[in-house]
Amino acid sequence: MCTTKRMAQRIASLVLATLGMVAQADILIGQTTGVTGAVAATVKETRVGAQLYIDAINARGGVGGEKIELITLDDKFDPQLAAANARELIEERKVVAMFMTRGTPHTEAIVPALEQHGVPLVGPSTGAMVLHAPVRKFVFNVRATYQREAEKAISHLTSIGIRHIAILHVDDSFGQDGLEGAHKGLASAQLQAVVVAKFDRNTPDFAAVAQTLAKTPTQAVMIIGSGPAVAAGIRAIKAGGHKPQFVTLSNNASGGFIQLLGPDATGVIVSQVLPKSLNVPLVREATRLAKAQAIDDLSPAMLEGFASAKVLVEALRRAGAKPTRERIQSALEGLQKFDLGGMEISYSPSNHTGLDFADLSIIGATGKFRR
Repeated sequence: MCTTKRMAQRIASLVLATLGMVAQADILIGQTTGVTGAVAATVKETRVGAQLYIDAINARGGVGGEKIELITLDDKFDPQLAAANARELIEERKVVAMFMTRGTPHTEAIVPALEQHGVPLVGPSTGAMVLHAPVRKFVFNVRATYQREAEKAISHLTSIGIRHIAILHVDDSFGQDGLEGAHKGLASAQLQAVVVAKFDRNTPDFAAVAQTLAKTPTQAVMIIGSGPAVAAGIRAIKAGGHKPQFVTLSNNASGGFIQLLGPDATGVIVSQVLPKSLNVPLVREATRLAKAQAIDDLSPAMLEGFASAKVLVEALRRAGAKPTRERIQSALEGLQKFDLGGMEISYSPSNHTGLDFADLSIIGATGKFRR
C-alpha cells in the first residue's frame, strides 16, 4: 500500500513538473494599459482585436510549438503606474517583449525600463511623434502619427470651405503633439485657429471655453483628448448654444466612444489609422475571425489591436525557437515589406515608424463609423 501511495505521489509530481514545463514554455508578452479608467472602453476593443489574432495562432499550435501568453496589467491610465507595471513585467515576469501600451505619457514612462533591459515594445497605441523621431531603439510603432491625422483632418475641413476652426487639447504630451499637427494643417491653408485652449487630463472643465466659442463664428472644433473628456467637451459646447462640426483623433475610434457620446455621436468626425473596406485583406481576415467569435461589428480599435498582433507574431516567428529579447529586437529591425494583408510594413535600425495610413470617418445616425 505504501509503495502504491509513493508511486501515486511520484506520478502526481511528474504531472505537476510536466505542467510547469508547459507553462514555462509559453512565450510571455507583457502589456500595461488602462483596463480601467478614462480609456477603458477603447482599450477593451484593442485587446479584443489583438486576442483574436493571438488566439487564432495559438489554436494552430502557436509559434514554433509554443503558445503566446499576453500578461496584461491595469495601469488605470496613470503614467506612474504604467512605469511600475512595466518593471514588474520585465524584471519579475520575465516577458520577452512588451505590447500595445496606451497613451503618450504612459508609453514615455516605460521607455527607461525598455532601454535598461533591452526589451522591444510592439504597437504602442499612440501616434505621438516623440516615439517616432528621433527613433526610440526599442519602440516599434505600427500606426501613423497623431500629427499626420490632425493635419489631414484640418486639411479636409479647409478643403470644404471651413475657415474658422478652434482647437481644444489635453494638457500633456499627447495634446501638444496633436496641436502641432493641427497647426501644420492650418498653416498649409494660411489660417490660424480662432481659439486654442487646453484642459486638464484628470479633471477637464469646458464651461469657460464653451462660453467663448458661443461668441465666435467657429465652424469646427477639433478636440484632442481621451473619450470621456472629448464627450464632455462636445456636450458642454452644445449646451452653450453652439453646434459646430466636431473632430477628434483615432484614439477615440471605438464603439465605446460612440456609446459615451450617446445622442451627440451623429456627425462627429473621427480620424482613422487603418482602412475599413472589406476589399483590404487585413480587414477581411479580422472580420472573419471576429464573426467566428460572434463579434458582428469590427471597430477600428479592434482592427488596430489585430494589426499590431500580426506584427508581434511575425517578429516572434522570425526570432526562431525560444525567442529572446535580443532576437525579437533583431527580427523587428530586419522586418522589410511584411504584408499585413494589403498593407506593407517595414522597419530598420533608423526607422521604427511603421504604417503611414490616415483617413477620416464620420459617425452616422446608426451609431457606426462611415467613410
